[in-house]
Amino acid sequence: MRIINFAESDSILNQYVAELRDVNIQTDRMRFRRNIERIGELMAYEISKELTYSTKEVRTPLGIAQTRTPDDDLVIATVFRAGLPMHIGFLNVFDRAGNAFVSAYRYYTDPEHKQVDVHVEYIATPALTNKTLLLVDPMLATGESMELAYKAFCTKGHPVRLLIACIIASRQGVEHLQKLFPEDDVILWCGAIDPSLNEHAYIVPGLGDAGDLAYGDKM
Repeated sequence: MRIINFAESDSILNQYVAELRDVNIQTDRMRFRRNIERIGELMAYEISKELTYSTKEVRTPLGIAQTRTPDDDLVIATVFRAGLPMHIGFLNVFDRAGNAFVSAYRYYTDPEHKQVDVHVEYIATPALTNKTLLLVDPMLATGESMELAYKAFCTKGHPVRLLIACIIASRQGVEHLQKLFPEDDVILWCGAIDPSLNEHAYIVPGLGDAGDLAYGDKM
């Protein structure tokens, strides 16, 4: 797996990530969602450079123009609910892509909330055989949710290529995906990679619960 960490270079994306982390800005849910969406748009543009292109002819009112456009049959896949704003950002750029969704949530198996498990209960996707799958989710903590989401999607066909994007990842989550996807053509884009997880498997320093910050507390 190839890793691209946007935090290692200067771009406006870093400002949006900083605002997502900022406790003084997080209280504005609309801005929080919009920043995730904007990061999705910027990442989608960068990912577009990795697609397969060919030259096509386009008829204009005055003649024929040649242009190179992507050939990939794209499907954008995300995990409910935190992934929805990021999914919209990607779809704003890849407006002809198919769309796939999975419900995967974490729960604790012990009273101290230190043993975390992940459960998948819903999936909606087009057939994925021979598709380029863009798997997008704002947070990559342990990597288990991403792994289970991918395996759930693959029950509907095996994509020809996998591209993954997240906003904030833990080092542990990145290493988990590297072991899971050793292939060179799998690429992971991260807005930032943080050093650790706390005892409740939240990324540190991270930003908190992205789903709650985007949509409000849940029971």
